Amino acid sequence: MTTHSAFIDTPTLPLNPETKLLAAFKNDTHPDKVYLAGREYLGEDGQISVLPLTWKIKQQIGSDPTLGTEYPPGLGLPEFTRRVTDLALGKDSQAIVENRVLGVQTVGFMGAVRLGTELLRRWYNRSVAWSGPVYVALPCHDSLVDTLKAAGILDVRQYRYWNAEQRVVSMDKLTEDLEQAPEHSVVMLSASAHCPTGADLSQQDWSALAEVMASRKLLPFFLLPAQGLCLGDPDQDAWPLRHYASLGLEFLCAQSFSHSFSLYGERVGHLLLVLKQNSVLLAVQSQADSLVRSLWARPTVLGARVVATVLGNPAYLAEWRDAIRGLAERCLLIREQLLEKLRLLGTPGRWDHLTQQGGLYCCTGLNAEQVRFLARKRHLYLLPDGCVNVTAINRQNLEYVAESIYLALTSAL
Repeated sequence: MTTHSAFIDTPTLPLNPETKLLAAFKNDTHPDKVYLAGREYLGEDGQISVLPLTWKIKQQIGSDPTLGTEYPPGLGLPEFTRRVTDLALGKDSQAIVENRVLGVQTVGFMGAVRLGTELLRRWYNRSVAWSGPVYVALPCHDSLVDTLKAAGILDVRQYRYWNAEQRVVSMDKLTEDLEQAPEHSVVMLSASAHCPTGADLSQQDWSALAEVMASRKLLPFFLLPAQGLCLGDPDQDAWPLRHYASLGLEFLCAQSFSHSFSLYGERVGHLLLVLKQNSVLLAVQSQADSLVRSLWARPTVLGARVVATVLGNPAYLAEWRDAIRGLAERCLLIREQLLEKLRLLGTPGRWDHLTQQGGLYCCTGLNAEQVRFLARKRHLYLLPDGCVNVTAINRQNLEYVAESIYLALTSAL
């Protein structure tokens, strides 16, 4: 009797570009190879950096016999959602005081994006059957569009964010695109440390953009994947959220704590909703609870307890803030050192943008041909758009990376 696999006629799907890049790096046997396209914060030893505080709190939680092992509530640990909401909006936020805020623990950052999008389809602009459009930045996180489409949003559009020639945020193009967006469009906005460029709006830009959002009746969906790692201050990184909340604007925000708490394996995310009035809060909460049951049933506990413990203890909180400041300062130092090395080599072009960007990611400005040269001739692996994770650069490979960029710009490719 012949048996048939359910997958025998399934067409082979193309590999994700990042997956192909990582496979090429692993197969490369060159001793000086460098992978600059990773997602994690790496220390000077090239390994994933783990905050000592996070390690200590995990040990305490693991040895505490009073902590229960039952399933957590579907919407997450209450102390976690309360603490991270305060971290995003500030404890004195009027939205919190007026009970117009809903927080839901999610399975990672993209889990927050997915849940938020599913909620929008059921709750946003209820006078019509809403299914978009959703605007995303060009460029944006490579998983963002796929996540939106998986949630049933097929009308995904782009707004121009990055000026590749000048290597700055294209505020004029961004504004022009959103001024033409249909009413009730959702706009995904990076609150800080934009991925993958590392370039952010100024406070003046955010204020001007708020006027456009309000006049066009657009709904902001903020992305905050690494609060504190851009400017070294969680409060400063959350300024756009707090400003928009102070204006009485309604918005969503996807948060992640992988980078800021070294919780890469815990998948701890959070979806924050700030509403104009609390009359719909219970209805939205009920929808969220129903959606969570179908998406992941229950969130994980350990990572959420780590975050809640740190944020709820003044001494731990001060220690965490110091650690975050140190991580952000190291990112800036790497940028400054790379800039200086490129200057000393006489590398063509201006490179000031390296230190004008923030956070883990940096858009070098190298084109696709130069990126291919770096992989083929120098064994340096960058994302196709020339963006890198700056923490992959350290004292051991700094000179090699700078020299390789110089050669990519001066050699006959």
